[in-house]
Amino acid sequence: CGGGLVAEPMRRMGFDVTAIDASSENIGTARAHAEQMGLDIAYRAATVEQIEADAGGPFDVVLVLEIIEHVADPEAFIRTCSRLIAPGGIMIVATLNRTLKSLALGKVAAEYVLRWVPAGTHDWNQFLKPDEIRRMLSEEPVAVHGPFGVAYDPLNDRWTLGADADVNFFMTATRN
Repeated sequence: CGGGLVAEPMRRMGFDVTAIDASSENIGTARAHAEQMGLDIAYRAATVEQIEADAGGPFDVVLVLEIIEHVADPEAFIRTCSRLIAPGGIMIVATLNRTLKSLALGKVAAEYVLRWVPAGTHDWNQFLKPDEIRRMLSEEPVAVHGPFGVAYDPLNDRWTLGADADVNFFMTATRN
């Protein structure tokens, strides 16, 4: 959920949205903002394991955006997320690659130079390589695609998709 940064635009585009976060504080903040905006979003303070246990899925789209690098057990987390994908559905994962380039740009520049996120937000050792995510999902009945690189263009102040997955990247997993 992360405060509703993705949930709100998804709802505005017409999606039915269930957003989860293990932090009840984040859920409270997101819920209050969505109510102010008149957006009907089902927010739940829960872990993906709780959602799975409560039969809270499956979902047509499962977004795992900039979170896997913060969880204690990335493999258990991503495998649980993959089990929440409905047949014909998709999971989209976005994270930071564990490369020297990502250390320089995704950690040092983002936290200490540009101050996009608070200093200490990321632990570079927790960043994941695309092959590690692919391996984590190898036992699940999903087709894994990517990585698809994402790069920031400071001259035009925009993000673009491309082949360079050295810092930020997306991967998808689809369930047949």
